[in-house]
Amino acid sequence: MKKILTIVASLCLAAGAMNAQELTNFSFGRGAAPVISPEIQADSVTFRLKADYATYVKLSGSWMPGFGGTVDMKRGENNVWSVKLPLPASDIYTYNFVVDGVAVNDPQNIQVQRDGTRFLNMLIVPGKMTENYGEANHRGTVSHPWYDSKILGINRRLTVYTPYGYETNPKKKYPVLYLLHGAGGDEEAWTSMGRAAQILDNLIEKGLAEPMIVVMPNGNANQQAAGTLNIPAKQMSMQDYQNPANRDSYVRSLCEEIVPFIEKNFRAIAKPESRAIAGLSMGGGHTITASNLYPEMFDYICPLSAAGSATPEQVATLKKAGVKLYFLACGNADFLFQGSQALDKTLTEQGLDHIYFVSEGGHTWSNWRLYLNTFAQKLFK
Repeated sequence: MKKILTIVASLCLAAGAMNAQELTNFSFGRGAAPVISPEIQADSVTFRLKADYATYVKLSGSWMPGFGGTVDMKRGENNVWSVKLPLPASDIYTYNFVVDGVAVNDPQNIQVQRDGTRFLNMLIVPGKMTENYGEANHRGTVSHPWYDSKILGINRRLTVYTPYGYETNPKKKYPVLYLLHGAGGDEEAWTSMGRAAQILDNLIEKGLAEPMIVVMPNGNANQQAAGTLNIPAKQMSMQDYQNPANRDSYVRSLCEEIVPFIEKNFRAIAKPESRAIAGLSMGGGHTITASNLYPEMFDYICPLSAAGSATPEQVATLKKAGVKLYFLACGNADFLFQGSQALDKTLTEQGLDHIYFVSEGGHTWSNWRLYLNTFAQKLFK
């Protein structure tokens, strides 16, 4: 017995030593002052990086000229490099360091977002723009159910947001927003970069938006799920992509498989007046295509910086179907701005009452978060 206790005590000491070593790895030396980065002051922000052997360190930020320019950082005491900059306007930005030509993330900042294959540090500047991007007091639930797609021939993953109170009120049913990502994204894009859960939590808590379910599918027809799950994508040749049968396969899966799956497995109101569809860029194109192919399915249609168009006949059909809200949005510096201008013209000529929301800037998440924060307040009312 004594021998067993000795062994157990030794193992505990070893585990404690390993844990201490792990903590030491992040302490950057005994007695050294902790490195704080980023540190926001009243009107400035300071970035710091301890890099003992670096010959130069730069900071690259999405708010800088050229959308990711760089500024030099200076070596200081204990080889901590730093730079102090004017605080950008209220928004969410991304940044990284460039150490001797190699891009590295800030080890002191645990706030990151994933943009395709890149994980980038976030700088959240408090203010009017970001007031709904932080955590609310009452928070909904984000889950990742799977559905079988016969149309695409694979099992696929969704991201689903259910509002605060969904689990505790089993008799209540909710309207549904189908929220689509752009090229290079996946089913995690709107929750990672778009702050969709935080935006909905805050709007609902403030009484500015109706409690709703938000469904965020994977818009890449050859993927089962986000690349972070390491599930191989279905191989598709250029001939496969050009095949007319595949052209609208994802949109057909969305409307003929995902919508019924949600209405069967969640407490969703299965009526057009309780369905909304919105998407950015490629997802904006999917939004337009879905509304063109299934004009009576969604009463709320919101293409954002959309890569798509509608014919006068298609718009006339939507008008006849009784669409309650058509919210078209784009940045005035977006490379797809002319397409949005043309769609606005068609909607106007066909007499379809709609909102054309033009913002500053281009094809960025700053705009798409703004659009969600805006049109979500207009849904299901």
